[in-house]
Amino acid sequence: MQDRTVAFLANDQRMEAAACAEKAAAFFREAGYQTFFLSEKEPDRCGMIITFGGDGTLLAGAAYAMRMGCPLLGINLGTVGFLTEGDPARQDAILHRVLEGRYTLEERDLLRVSVEGDSSEYLALNDAVITRGGFARLIQVETRINQEHWGTFIADGGIAATPTGSTGYSLSAGGPVVAPGVKGMIITPVCAHSMQHCPCIVPQDAVICFHLRAQRDQMAELQIDGRNLRTLRAGERVTVTGASEKLKLVRMGDYQFFTLLETKLNEWSGEREGD
Repeated sequence: MQDRTVAFLANDQRMEAAACAEKAAAFFREAGYQTFFLSEKEPDRCGMIITFGGDGTLLAGAAYAMRMGCPLLGINLGTVGFLTEGDPARQDAILHRVLEGRYTLEERDLLRVSVEGDSSEYLALNDAVITRGGFARLIQVETRINQEHWGTFIADGGIAATPTGSTGYSLSAGGPVVAPGVKGMIITPVCAHSMQHCPCIVPQDAVICFHLRAQRDQMAELQIDGRNLRTLRAGERVTVTGASEKLKLVRMGDYQFFTLLETKLNEWSGEREGD
């Protein structure tokens, strides 16, 4: 790392996560690095962010990494993780490899999300979701791709996901699994009140527009990577397209996506059988 600054983010619901993060911080300080805990302070720049938890914690760390343009490493304290790299038993070995520069960086595509009339723009690693959230009624969403009408559906919401996010909420809503590296975005209606609306994969440079129809008295929430960002009112439009920026994930070896996918699907199946 050229920038000798490392920031840490730990799952505050797991005591072992904080202990692992403290141990890692001491390791880097001894090596002459400046360290920060993102729960306390966000540095202006950073050489690497390391998270301790599951994929959810890594997604929270990704929000910081996308802003600072730095690599992201996840130490997995959850179950099987699609994005995290190692577990606490391998932590010492992984951190030594980081110091020695013996790792690779895997680029993941991002989404750029904006709301019409709002100057703010957001980056998403997994997905952008228009959801009825806590509102009782289904929402009516008109969806256009490159200004061409794709469909208007009454549903719990709509998802625009990256290939990275295809194994998250989109998959739970019936969307396809798309391997990392495929250049595309997935549009998945959530519990649509029609059999005519199925998931759709579009090019990465397509422009997706979700329009919360003004003809219906309705409200919704905009979520980015699982975080509520703002309330949407009838008539507002959300635009999603592929971003030029990339997220760099730290990898210690070959990333075996399909092996992880099989393990994760078996894990989910086992949880259902045990309920």
